[in-house]
Amino acid sequence: MAKADAPETPRREIRLVQEEGGEWSAIDEETGVASQGETRSEALVNLDEAVALHNGEIGEPVTDADLRDLGLDPDTVPDEQREPDAPWFSE
Repeated sequence: MAKADAPETPRREIRLVQEEGGEWSAIDEETGVASQGETRSEALVNLDEAVALHNGEIGEPVTDADLRDLGLDPDTVPDEQREPDAPWFSE
């Protein structure tokens, strides 16, 4: 039984998919964030990290210097987040 003063943890729905090659994909249904791993456990650990990055709970913001280091022109990279232009995001 939960304690009355304990904060309620929000539900989180995750989909696990075993790919043709045997590796696993884990998808957080609420955020749409996905990750993968050689095992189910690895896919879930990687997903937890990816969701935390997505939510800004860990990691550092990308700077213009970071973009230049990657060979990208900061003036061509939009400031706002947007859905990636990849076929698996529209499934």
